[in-house]
Amino acid sequence: MPATPDRSPLTFGQRLRSHRERSGMSRPVLGGLVGRSAEWVKALENGRLHLPRLPLLLRLAEVLGIDDLAELTGDERVSAATYTKAAHASLPAVRTALTTFRFAAADEAPEPAEALESRVRHAWQLWHGIGDHRTKVATLLPALVTDCRHAVRGLEGTARRRALAALAQTYHLTQLFLSFQPAPELVMLAGDRAMAAAQDADSPRSIAVAAWYMNHVFRDAGERHEARVDLAMQAADLLNPDRRPEDLARWGLLHLAVALSFAKIGHRGDAERFWDRADDAARRLGDDYTHPWLVFGRRTVDAYAVTMHADLVSPGQAVDAATRIDLAPLPSATRRAFHLIESARAYRLQGEDIAVIHLLKKAQATSPETVRFNTFARPTVTDLATGANAMIRDDARVLARQIGVPA
Repeated sequence: MPATPDRSPLTFGQRLRSHRERSGMSRPVLGGLVGRSAEWVKALENGRLHLPRLPLLLRLAEVLGIDDLAELTGDERVSAATYTKAAHASLPAVRTALTTFRFAAADEAPEPAEALESRVRHAWQLWHGIGDHRTKVATLLPALVTDCRHAVRGLEGTARRRALAALAQTYHLTQLFLSFQPAPELVMLAGDRAMAAAQDADSPRSIAVAAWYMNHVFRDAGERHEARVDLAMQAADLLNPDRRPEDLARWGLLHLAVALSFAKIGHRGDAERFWDRADDAARRLGDDYTHPWLVFGRRTVDAYAVTMHADLVSPGQAVDAATRIDLAPLPSATRRAFHLIESARAYRLQGEDIAVIHLLKKAQATSPETVRFNTFARPTVTDLATGANAMIRDDARVLARQIGVPA
């Protein structure tokens, strides 16, 4: 157990401050993200306030990227994952596929790159489609990982590079499946392998996408923003956004990643500056453009403005952005539900819980597994289901049963 210089155990406040500083957050930013003031955070860190109640502890854990509440409280292991993360039934199978190498017989011909690319496109369609997208994709991932790896070993030249790009995308899907589950080490592993495959493919576009997803890995792992910004900008420099729409979409996506990175630590000017660059990329691509599996386009950039302002603890601006976006044309049920949840987060910062439960119910109707595995939705539904607002308590309890959280 970590200890202070006099060998006494660290207090809750000391642990909180250590995690906050490691994540690069100021007290106003952390306080705002959990609906409290900077003075409240300071009082916790200085020991003037006692340990907060479970809903606030869970929110602190989520914002700071902590799975084990003992990292904050110092008590014996108390898992926040029960409330903030769910484990999918297919997690063991996907874990095995990711961590086990099965080598085909030497005389077994690898699948052509064209066939692998078609299977990957189908998997993306399932991921963005209506229904239980994680469950559907999980049935494909083990075989797809194995077959892409075999093709990479057996093909040569351009065909091998195409197979590597398909393998990188398969790892992206694996990372997305694993996200918000109690397996952070696997998320990191999938992201690292995706970047390695993209680099082996010698494909700037694949490297750019891997950088986008590695940004999510870094953010979830609580890494400081400098690493995320540097990775995204290096990848963006490999692209030619002035000549190719495919490059421009990825260039815009990476600038969006940097905007979100700066917003996470409260750097408003930098966040808005990079969001403007992503916005310019979306404008140049045109209102009707949406990347088929990255889902980058005009509406995506607008929707992420809600996330940016919520992370900057500007609930008024976040809610204003939420009221102006039209998610209906977005060709991804998964993304529509995610951005509905982010809008709910904006209203939560303003204390408008009736709007919060309405948006979460709408997200549940759009993509149930997106809500079930979302680390804002899960503790928030528990909080509302046990809270004092009788007007929404019953709705919250129904939703809690649907997504499998305590009520």
